[in-house]
Amino acid sequence: MKRIFDGVVAGLALILLSPILLAIAGFVRWHLGTPVFFRQQRPGLNGVPFEIIKFRTMTDDVDSDGWPLSDSERLGAFGRFLRSTSIDEFPELINILKGEMSFVLFSREQARRHNVRPGITGWAQIHGRNELDWETKFALDVWYVDNRSFALDLQILALTVLKVLKREGINAVGAATATKFSGASGKRQ
Repeated sequence: MKRIFDGVVAGLALILLSPILLAIAGFVRWHLGTPVFFRQQRPGLNGVPFEIIKFRTMTDDVDSDGWPLSDSERLGAFGRFLRSTSIDEFPELINILKGEMSFVLFSREQARRHNVRPGITGWAQIHGRNELDWETKFALDVWYVDNRSFALDLQILALTVLKVLKREGINAVGAATATKFSGASGKRQ
């Protein structure tokens, strides 16, 4: 039932939002150049990789040695706006339609987080998003894996809308986005 719900809602959302998505794509091209989409390999259901699609939010600016500048230097006002409103995540509807993602949860706690499809939102996202440390994100995602239900998904979707409207949890303290993942606190999983 969850897969059918995800497919139907993602398909309808893509149809209804298509004029807005095209306009955003034009603004991204104008402000940040090409490519319009940020694509990255991510682990999906059962650890199988897939390519996540988001609107680009950063420039390709590099230093004199050709290395990319820091996230905060490449993330301008337009990119911050896209992230703070979560508009950059709209193209993930394509991933949902393809069955690579779900609306709820981006699951990754070592192996158990991959027992479900990654989602645009999840239990960790509504409890702090990028403000959370990685261990807390993992713990919240595993809690979701153990307690998932259609009713919980509906609750998470409703709370996600509130979080997006309030623009809460967009970035970690002292970071343009989230803190960089540097391993699971030395613990072997």
